[in-house]
Amino acid sequence: MVMGLTTGLWVSAQIRLCDRAFIPAAVVRRGDPDVGTVLLKINRFEAGVTVFTQTSTLDDEPSWSRGTGPSPVTEPEADAYIARQVARDPDLWVLEIEDRKGEYKINGKIV
Repeated sequence: MVMGLTTGLWVSAQIRLCDRAFIPAAVVRRGDPDVGTVLLKINRFEAGVTVFTQTSTLDDEPSWSRGTGPSPVTEPEADAYIARQVARDPDLWVLEIEDRKGEYKINGKIV
């Protein structure tokens, strides 16, 4: 589950929030609709791409970590990271958000 919801419902909600804010978003890969883990691919175009991985804190609070490192990477590097993660976890969801202006707010703490 993501943030207390089924994964499919949470992803649908993110798509809807992005749609309302005029931020393009698409499900690149569907995983398990109930308990799949989510990767958020935030594409800032000239500013680079960051892939966030769903995780939790020591207090079991939902959070996100920068799977591609502290600095944005190129899109091919981000896609290679995603491909490696998908190979390890067939239930993985990938949500790509094209956020040129940096307006998308991740729901949860970034660790």
